[in-house]
Amino acid sequence: MPILGTRTLHWADESACEATARDLAARTAIRDACIELRGALGAGKTTFARHLLRALGVEGRVKSPSYALMEPYRVGGLDAWHFDFYRFDDPHEWEDAGFRDVFAQPGLKLVEWPERAAGLLPEADLRIAIELVDETRRRVVFEAGTARGLELLG
Repeated sequence: MPILGTRTLHWADESACEATARDLAARTAIRDACIELRGALGAGKTTFARHLLRALGVEGRVKSPSYALMEPYRVGGLDAWHFDFYRFDDPHEWEDAGFRDVFAQPGLKLVEWPERAAGLLPEADLRIAIELVDETRRRVVFEAGTARGLELLG
């Protein structure tokens, strides 16, 4: 993926994560973005996805898609899908699950563990790498891979 722009943030706690999610949700480019969430287990990928979906107006329970692989959402005319490919053993499971059709539709796609579907996913607009510093602090690197990704970087 070409990198057109980067930004690094340091989250002191979960409220900083939430503030970043709210800022991202306010950008119009989010409506049709493909965002990869990368990081170790427990880094905060799902937490960030939850805050982003809530900031976009999702109410009720925002479940982790770890077992279902995908959780769909519809809010205010926006379609959004949250994927978690951690359990994939073979990237072709993505194809077998019919996700190509979902990714071809307009809407937000949040993808945890994108490397498990390597070579099959469309180009990410934005890649977010969340690194553990300690129990509460995170170092977060945003990389824009497209013009939409640059819009999201702000």
